[in-house]
Amino acid sequence: MAEYEHILVKRDGDTVTITMNRAARRNSLSADHLAELLAAFREAGATDATGIVLAGAGPVFSAGHDFGDVAARDLMGVRELLRLCTDLMGTMQSVPQVVVARVHGLATAAGCQLVATCDLAVAAESAGFALPGGKAGWFCHTPAVPVARSIGRKRLMELALTGDVVDAATALDWGLVNRVVPDDSLDEAVASLLARATRGSRASKAMGKQTLYAQLDRPEADAYALALEVMASASQLPGAREGMAAFLEKRSPVWPD
Repeated sequence: MAEYEHILVKRDGDTVTITMNRAARRNSLSADHLAELLAAFREAGATDATGIVLAGAGPVFSAGHDFGDVAARDLMGVRELLRLCTDLMGTMQSVPQVVVARVHGLATAAGCQLVATCDLAVAAESAGFALPGGKAGWFCHTPAVPVARSIGRKRLMELALTGDVVDAATALDWGLVNRVVPDDSLDEAVASLLARATRGSRASKAMGKQTLYAQLDRPEADAYALALEVMASASQLPGAREGMAAFLEKRSPVWPD
């Protein structure tokens, strides 16, 4: 894997771990940091890995956009920064691998956006989540986009308008994360969930993930039309054929991908 200034990237077996490594800046997302995250996800997405873990070094997961970078930009510069961030979010959802957020400490603003954008999320009991722009001067417009699609309207409004931090248990109840575990069990819980989420045919999983995102916000009839065509096509994949043959022959499957 490539070497970076603001992040650490490590591959262990079928899993690539991307760790935000600006602890002194609370893993705030400058343009350079976002560009490295985007490059790392693209690089990992092109490998034969089955899972990607997004983590943060230091006391917090991520404090969101780096205000030092934002404040130095004019309107066009801020648009460019936000487009870069949006490109990162889209890439995280388009890569074929299952992406899991490993969340400890605070995940605020664009840091909370990262959590909501990941396919799955596991939080330590010490984690907290916020869209703090609601109590400050720069509202969390773009971070609210994936958060809204995770927690629903009324909870989004509370999070975005108050700017309050919600604890990990509340985030679990609201649907922002999948699991909450003791801090010392976080790595084990991430590995366990990722192992279960990456079972089976890699090609089938990749197509499934991408189709889920494609149909989520469509009207039900349109979603069915899309899902029907993709599922019919997917029945011809080698992994699908092997899975059905193994079931019919009462044996364990041998996945071709």
